[in-house]
Amino acid sequence: MAKSILSADHFHDEAAALAFVEARIWPNGPTCPRCGERNRIGRLNGKTTKLGMCKCYVCRKPFTATNGTVMESSHIPLHIWLQAMHLLCSSKRGISTQQLHRTLGVTLKSAWFLSHRIREAMKVLHVDPMGGAGMTVEGDETFIGRKSTSRAFEPPGLKQAVFALVQRGGSVRSFHVPNVTAANLRPIIVKHAHADSRFQSDESPLYGTVGTLYAYHGVTNHSSKEYVRDDDYTNTIEGYFSIVKRGIYGVYQHVSEAHLKRYLAEFDFRYSNRAKLGVDDSARVSLAVSGIVGKRLTYRTTRGRGPIPASS
Repeated sequence: MAKSILSADHFHDEAAALAFVEARIWPNGPTCPRCGERNRIGRLNGKTTKLGMCKCYVCRKPFTATNGTVMESSHIPLHIWLQAMHLLCSSKRGISTQQLHRTLGVTLKSAWFLSHRIREAMKVLHVDPMGGAGMTVEGDETFIGRKSTSRAFEPPGLKQAVFALVQRGGSVRSFHVPNVTAANLRPIIVKHAHADSRFQSDESPLYGTVGTLYAYHGVTNHSSKEYVRDDDYTNTIEGYFSIVKRGIYGVYQHVSEAHLKRYLAEFDFRYSNRAKLGVDDSARVSLAVSGIVGKRLTYRTTRGRGPIPASS
């Protein structure tokens, strides 16, 4: 019988969990989060009851591996953090706050805050555009929100517009946009899709002008029930949207406009680091831990307005 991933020491022992986190955010040894010093750092083992405490002898401040991260000031044990990360990283459609609350044995409030901090760690700052010569990038938009037989008769504010770009056989980047217009989508496409790429879209006039900036612009006419013509199709991005919607409607049930960007970061992270690209659950957790640095998130910032949704 194969050994369960969750049987690893860092999911159950606090010292092992600290070592796991330190190895991923300090690959070259302890680094002061305030001044960046790496050499004049001392371990305070035996001089304090706090596990992993270090001291910088340049700025004279004590610190641990969680300072300056989404884990800072958290009273939740590190091994519980890692269990939560594993659950979010390995669940294709996500895991609800209620489920985290029951599985981890933490309060509903802690589970909600914990999950949002982990989503923040999953967020990637994209510098380079996706695609390139010989590569295909698909673009499309969708709406997230309450289902209705006709969008025209649905009260405003219930559906949120989402635009996404996916590189075939690669990663995805999705964006919460105020509304779907050429003026809103063009800057995103130009910034995130390499000009040498083959750009694929449907027949929407939103993509007509921006498509001329690319090496090739393939269009399929969905209104005429044309979905594939040779290598021209947007089935990849539509498949990604189906995963997002199944997660939001089936697992989270409701996602507010204030927090939608974090849920999109969660789905982007899992899709861009999926098994087909050679990233297993363990590697995905390691990547999530590596992303905790520099993303301090307070409860006030996370909460926004209104009560915590019971199913989020």
